[in-house]
Amino acid sequence: MTIGKEPAIEIARKRAAEKGWTFAEPFEVITRRGWSGVLSHFEIETNAGNLGAKARLVIDAGMGEIVSEAYVAR
Repeated sequence: MTIGKEPAIEIARKRAAEKGWTFAEPFEVITRRGWSGVLSHFEIETNAGNLGAKARLVIDAGMGEIVSEAYVAR
């Protein structure tokens, strides 16, 4: 079972709130698939296309867990 794009965004939004990070739109969500073609990860970037206040989180599509997270304040 895999999670969808919207649940992945909500997981990222919750983590950003926990960390005190800005979670600004627009979002860019990239889906990554494994060699088998199965959806494996969502890469979520906030404030996409703009400078600063940018959170980037990678969510495992199968487990809904955060694999990687980073924040650039400026």
